Amino acid sequence: MLLKQQSPACDSFYAKVNTGNAVELQAREREAGMKHLGQPAVRLQLLNRLTALRPSMRPHWGSMTAHGMICHLADSFRVAMGERYASPATGVLQRSIMKWAALYVPLHWPKGIRTRPEVEQGNGGTLPEDFRQDHADLIRLVETFAEPPFRFLRSAHPIFGSMREWEWLRWGFLHMDHHLRQFGV
Repeated sequence: MLLKQQSPACDSFYAKVNTGNAVELQAREREAGMKHLGQPAVRLQLLNRLTALRPSMRPHWGSMTAHGMICHLADSFRVAMGERYASPATGVLQRSIMKWAALYVPLHWPKGIRTRPEVEQGNGGTLPEDFRQDHADLIRLVETFAEPPFRFLRSAHPIFGSMREWEWLRWGFLHMDHHLRQFGV
């Protein structure tokens, strides 16, 4: 079915719809309005919030310390880039509905969701040592994660399974935002 083109601004939209790429286009349009680490301004905002974090800050929920949270995020980015192992806990539900809800539904992630033991503070995650060094390591990891060539494309998420480039970048934003809100920054 050929759709009527209404303006030059719609040319690419209708061209894709008319060639059978409507589903891909709808996904890209939906994704365009969502924050992710591939957007330099969004990444800068997150890193500025991270800079406001102090070791003495207490969580609004959960039991991690601010320093432990930095190590947890660093461990998670290392897993995403294949530098650290996290055991898989994925099934059809996690790879489909849970992944879609976590990445595409415009709501904050719920509090108290369990993580994989290899990145969990007090279980198998990296122990906090030097706040300034761990903080600097996390900033470096975020920058490496968010800039091409994307090293995360070789890894599967331990819960969500395989993810596209945009989904990894969206996950990175949401995971950082979740834990920064945990500490009120």
